[in-house]
Amino acid sequence: MTISEVAKLYNISADTLRYYERIGLIPAIQKNSSGNRDYTEDDIYWVDFAVCMRSAGLPIEMLIEYLTLYKQGPDTAATRKQLLIEQRDILAENIAEMNATLERLNTKIANYGNITKKVNKLSVKN
Repeated sequence: MTISEVAKLYNISADTLRYYERIGLIPAIQKNSSGNRDYTEDDIYWVDFAVCMRSAGLPIEMLIEYLTLYKQGPDTAATRKQLLIEQRDILAENIAEMNATLERLNTKIANYGNITKKVNKLSVKN
């Protein structure tokens, strides 16, 4: 796949893909005979992983560390797993905080229904 096809597939810019490659967030992409990036299925896997993790708020530095460890081979599996566990726990905490905030907003919004009813009752009495 071309860079524009991959960018369109993930709704990100080609510049973002080049940046991810430059900083090591995704592996170096091979270029075809014309000098254009040619994404393989394996490359797409890494783009998908990076986009998914970034959309969940995982830090770029952690993802780069994960990829660096991955390239070092199976001896780093335990360390990679621990990185993912730590990030999962942080993400779970963030989700819990966001759910609590959502519930609070829902309660506030529901209370506006009560305020509107009170205002309408006052208007009818006047």
